[in-house]
Amino acid sequence: MGICGTCTMALARALGYKGESEGIMQSSYPIVKDIVLVGGGHSHALVALMWAMQPLAGVRLTLVNPHPAAPYTGMLPGFIAGHYTRAEMMIDLFRLARFAGARLILDSAVGLDRGGQQVLLHSGRALPYDLCSIDIGIASDVPRVEGFAQFGHAAKPLGDYARAWEAFLAKDIAAPHLVLIGAGVGGVELALASMHRLRAMGRAPQITLVQRHARALNGVGEMARAMLLAELRAAGITLLTGAEPAQVLHGSVILTDGRTLPSDFTLAVAGARGQGWLAQTGLDLVDGHINVSADLRSSDPSVFASGDCAHLGFAPRAKAGVYAVRAAPVLAHNLRASLLGQPLRRFAPQKDYLKLISLGGQRAVADKWRLPLRGAWLWRIKDKIDRDFMAKFADYPTMARPLVPQPAVAGLAAAMGEAPLCGGCGAKLGADALALGLRALPAPRRSDVLSARGDDAAVLRSGDGVQVITTDHLRSFCFDAGLMARIAAIHAMGDVWAMGAAPQAVLAQVTLPAASDAKSAQLLAEVMAAAAAVITAAGADLVGGHSSVGAELTIGFTVTGTAKTAIMTTGARAGDALILTKPLGSGVIMAAEMALARLDNVILGEAVAAALAHMQRGMGAASALLTPHAHAMTDITGFGLAGHILEMLEGGTLGAELRAGAIPLMLGAQELAQAGYGSSLLPANLAAHAGRVDGAAGALASLLHDPQTAGGLLAAVPIERAQDLLAQLRAGGDEAAIIGRITAGAARITVV
Repeated sequence: MGICGTCTMALARALGYKGESEGIMQSSYPIVKDIVLVGGGHSHALVALMWAMQPLAGVRLTLVNPHPAAPYTGMLPGFIAGHYTRAEMMIDLFRLARFAGARLILDSAVGLDRGGQQVLLHSGRALPYDLCSIDIGIASDVPRVEGFAQFGHAAKPLGDYARAWEAFLAKDIAAPHLVLIGAGVGGVELALASMHRLRAMGRAPQITLVQRHARALNGVGEMARAMLLAELRAAGITLLTGAEPAQVLHGSVILTDGRTLPSDFTLAVAGARGQGWLAQTGLDLVDGHINVSADLRSSDPSVFASGDCAHLGFAPRAKAGVYAVRAAPVLAHNLRASLLGQPLRRFAPQKDYLKLISLGGQRAVADKWRLPLRGAWLWRIKDKIDRDFMAKFADYPTMARPLVPQPAVAGLAAAMGEAPLCGGCGAKLGADALALGLRALPAPRRSDVLSARGDDAAVLRSGDGVQVITTDHLRSFCFDAGLMARIAAIHAMGDVWAMGAAPQAVLAQVTLPAASDAKSAQLLAEVMAAAAAVITAAGADLVGGHSSVGAELTIGFTVTGTAKTAIMTTGARAGDALILTKPLGSGVIMAAEMALARLDNVILGEAVAAALAHMQRGMGAASALLTPHAHAMTDITGFGLAGHILEMLEGGTLGAELRAGAIPLMLGAQELAQAGYGSSLLPANLAAHAGRVDGAAGALASLLHDPQTAGGLLAAVPIERAQDLLAQLRAGGDEAAIIGRITAGAARITVV
């Protein structure tokens, strides 16, 4: 992606990173090396940000994290207390990865194949690396306590805790009991935050801190400790020292001395446990943490580590986010220097740092220099520090639109468009341009070609049944070739499923970006393995295909399918109910991701992750359920819901009535459409359907015309069968809805 040099270098200087160049377009150079960042911790987030300022030509950066957003530790107590929204404390990894030109893979590492230099993922994928860095944080659970895994929550990983806390608050318990295991600084801070939040909501909580040692708060100075203990007493929080949980049950915690504590929410903030899979890597570990030298390398020179999962063997320190943040520039430099054969830098962590510990309300205690400091002014300092950190991930320079050269011939500016070209179905030709291009195409002459379905599918006579043949391809909208292969395969089989057929044989057409021979082989293997998994699951065989090298990743498939008879797009009857099997919004969401959109009420990365999940959902089961009953069926792709409904209505005297409130939308789609984001194909869709859609305006109009990639099936079914079919679809996991009905009248859509 193109990056504004002036803005990025200003941001780089603000980060304290001095680079030799203003940035390199990542896709302009062949891929020859891979850096894989395992985990979205603070060090890696900052490394990715620095990488955006100064990428290294020929190197692909990959970030692996199980969630699309990562919480900032410093704001967690404020979030629990209600001072920050969840969006304010989350680093959106999709936006960050797009800005850095990096590949983001939503998965968890479960091992390292150090001999083969591969990161092994929970999904079964293996990611090759030339350099790997690990920043996966720690766990604070208590696995030896019976029942904790089922009924308890751990403060770390932080993202899981944040989600569990929101779910607990939604239960609206008037007088909840909370038990927090661990009375260190984190436990005390979260206990005070929880008390503040629940009381502010009008509830009457009872909170108990359980500490197995005889003394709480060993990690702070005496003055700060005395002030924190006083805050606990003032808040009415019970502190039990010399106590240890033996069992966690639904609604209670049983201590080893036999006492039972009622508990509606049990949280462990006890200690710092390394993640279990690290023990199988063969790396040198200290108490389950990766032992690193001053250059942040592990015992394996190709594996780095930072953050809480690392043990600073050269200068041991307590676990704290400040070290992860301050290690980031050293880690960023050393990853580059390792590939360039340059000297590595040493990380010199400070011996002490200012600890600002929040007190639930907007006050804080300072722990440094043995001074008794407490008050709202310290909260304001902490708040500014935290907001300044998060501001680094807020507003990125967006992709620069290519300038129209001067002089320019008439029509060049219009052809270049107002926005960067989208990928997926957003990169299709508009309906009007497509119709003009196909106008001279002759009608089928062969008797065994029963019908042609627009530009991408046909029905052929085959024995006592029919064979469907279709082809489709997608311009990539992300850097993850495996993900794109899965989506492209689902998308290509959509026409076969929409015609009530079963996929049979598939040929791949793959255009790979430039890479070394070794990386090209890895890329092609990744594409074919991912596609084969989807295609095999659909009951078909991937039998071969064609490959080439081009400017960008493009993946397509030609698919055959078999059926007794094919369901056509037309054939709907007045009174039929319209069932849609997937929500709308993939076009606007992926366009917003490309534009690095940022909204206060939407975490874009979570919307993107949800959209990608919808796109990867196959429709074979839905097709099999709908086929015996559908009078007409199609899949929703580039021309949007409105365009595909209008195709259903062509050549007859039927219309369609849609219920606006019944149309399912993807997470964040409405908010992004309202903010003005849209696919580069959207204007062409709106123009092609102008005057034929009544009652829709603003965001709804955009979403009705939003081009969908691997969109759902739209089926016209008898009204008396609709509710039963809907129930079966939902029972099978489809987010289906009855969105309207077919009416008698003009071929147009009315939205009510």
